[in-house]
Amino acid sequence: MVKEKDFKKAVGLINKSKEVLITTHIRPDGDACGCMIAMAKAIEALGKNTRLLTLSPIPSWYEFLFEENVAVFGEDVTLEQLMEGQFDDFDLIVLLDVNSDNQLPGFCEYLKKNDKKVLAVDHHLTGDGHGDIELLDTSAAATGLIVYDLFRFAKWPITDKIAKSLFVAIATDTGWFQFDNTDGRVHRVCGELIEAGVNTTEVYHQLYQNYSVERFNLMVRMLNSLEFHFDGRLAIQQITQTDFEESGAAYNDTENLIDECRKVGSVEAAVLLVETSDGRVRCSLRSLGSVDVLKIASAFGGGGHKMAAGAHLEMSLEQAKKAVKAEIEKQLQ
Repeated sequence: MVKEKDFKKAVGLINKSKEVLITTHIRPDGDACGCMIAMAKAIEALGKNTRLLTLSPIPSWYEFLFEENVAVFGEDVTLEQLMEGQFDDFDLIVLLDVNSDNQLPGFCEYLKKNDKKVLAVDHHLTGDGHGDIELLDTSAAATGLIVYDLFRFAKWPITDKIAKSLFVAIATDTGWFQFDNTDGRVHRVCGELIEAGVNTTEVYHQLYQNYSVERFNLMVRMLNSLEFHFDGRLAIQQITQTDFEESGAAYNDTENLIDECRKVGSVEAAVLLVETSDGRVRCSLRSLGSVDVLKIASAFGGGGHKMAAGAHLEMSLEQAKKAVKAEIEKQLQ
């Protein structure tokens, strides 16, 4: 849990600010998107200006949280423009659901060179200490829980919009309360958010019953690549650049697809390998607990949690498959 003195420092930092830049990790997920909106609404209620920036486009199924388009680093604003103050003149940067260089490609260079104050709020085990003030809680199932605790400490109101955003953050990072990180804290906070006005049926539809045809076709292609190893204990899936081209889907459409194979009862660990346009392979890993996927991701320069992690591999798809399979085999034995 975050110490009270750190919450106090964070509130003091926000109170002193006038212009706040809010950002998160590359490929923003539900926790990242929900926290960004909740934090922006709370800070704006204090009479301050906020600007959102993402390192990748917002996935379509999270767009219902946003009232306007969000600027994308590398597309709408370059590193040079940030350094020259052309995007906006900020006096505070808030990092949400991230604190490591490998999840902030390009933007981490701006963090290292600028003199702005930084508040980092994160629940991951891996981090590079970017925050002047850091609210870190690796026991939290989602960063949304830490943001909620900050709001309660500061006595900031939980509006309908904030409640929905934080509910999305927590619900998605717990797999709609199916993952092993779903504890009493998760249910207590989500219960309070529901009482604050969250329509869970509406949120579930937006998140999980709102696939595009392109994304569904991509999932079919991924499932056709499914391989089982070690008596069904390991499932490996892949998505190639050809799959993206022929399905019409985008890279963001891969989010959560790794979980489809976990519906097979024998699967203890799951791997999704995705060919990226720059020639690397994005490796996503999930586990029921018998395999520590954080150790595997860390071996390849990635990070995450014991049961959910990822990394980029500088090798071909087949080489990546062999390398990751060999690492998992060591643990299954």
